[in-house]
Amino acid sequence: MIRVLLADDQNLVRAGFRSILSDEDDIEVVAEAANGREAVSLARELRPDVVLMDIRMPELDGLEATQQIVTDQRLDAVKVIILTTFDLDDYVYGALRAGASGFLVKDTEPAELIHGVRVVARGDALIAPAITKRLISEFAGRVKRPEPGPELNGLTDREREVMVLVGQGLSNDEIAATLVLSPATAKTHVSRIMTKLGTRDRAQLVVLAYEAGMVTPGWLTS
Repeated sequence: MIRVLLADDQNLVRAGFRSILSDEDDIEVVAEAANGREAVSLARELRPDVVLMDIRMPELDGLEATQQIVTDQRLDAVKVIILTTFDLDDYVYGALRAGASGFLVKDTEPAELIHGVRVVARGDALIAPAITKRLISEFAGRVKRPEPGPELNGLTDREREVMVLVGQGLSNDEIAATLVLSPATAKTHVSRIMTKLGTRDRAQLVVLAYEAGMVTPGWLTS
């Protein structure tokens, strides 16, 4: 059973998401929060599998709440999906950088919401390549890149190749086809990279690849 915490300051939004998710046999909405502070408190108390986190909330916004959750070692298994009114929101880049596993727009179709919860619950990132490209392209010039950490020096040449392709939004199967590897080998490379860099999922790898200069807005062709 996938246990979900809903965090949104609008009662109608929470009610709508609860109605959609509660109809699924493998998903349970365990609690609701009306602000970011309450979301962090409930996440610590209940340890849900997935938090659906509104980006703009009173008391503590979704970005800060996400940071508090993903940096709490006790909540290492808790995944956060950012909810936003717009698919390109100034806060989304920061949320992904903070450790969110992806984002959904609030008017997403019910089937996409359900799929997104399942994808993130199993440990994958919920961020479509096309939206990843638009996101980085839109906000690349606004965000000061930090200096690449020394962890990148520990990557092998092959792992760097794989990370570039992850940064370009390719799936494991697409990486395997590009580098003439088996999908299982590609998946192993991605897992090792995440371990070496201390990232929670592919969404953070995309951001790190950009910030390290391994991927730049020049590859945005669609």
